[in-house]
Amino acid sequence: MLTEFWDSFSLMKRLYDQVMEPVCRNYGITRMELDILLFLANNPCYDTAADIIGRRQLTKSHVSSSVRRLEERGLLGRTFRQGNRKTVHLSLLAGSAPIVKEGRNAQKQYFSEIFKGFSKEEIQKIGGNFIRIAGNARQAIMED
Repeated sequence: MLTEFWDSFSLMKRLYDQVMEPVCRNYGITRMELDILLFLANNPCYDTAADIIGRRQLTKSHVSSSVRRLEERGLLGRTFRQGNRKTVHLSLLAGSAPIVKEGRNAQKQYFSEIFKGFSKEEIQKIGGNFIRIAGNARQAIMED
């Protein structure tokens, strides 16, 4: 079971990389930049670099440089909330819309591939189990 567990993660990551690579190539962006755009599009309640770093377990320097490049290309905007000039909130700008659309289509393609032949009930059970596994991993990391 252990071998299949590790193999399945490697295979799923490889397939995800494979479906995302054309999106990056089409728009001349890095995979990190695409991941940031999709994270913000798919998780509107999380809109800071710290949210991206914490939720996706990415390095601060990579997120920071990617956010800067996305801003320079006019794909991301920065705002401050009234009364808080410390926290920068990120927002998708209109220029990011076609990239996000194509990225989301690639994500749909990915999920349709990995869940081919599964019933809705089976997919829900898998999702619930992954939430539990991630919770266990998060707790173990915090205990260290």
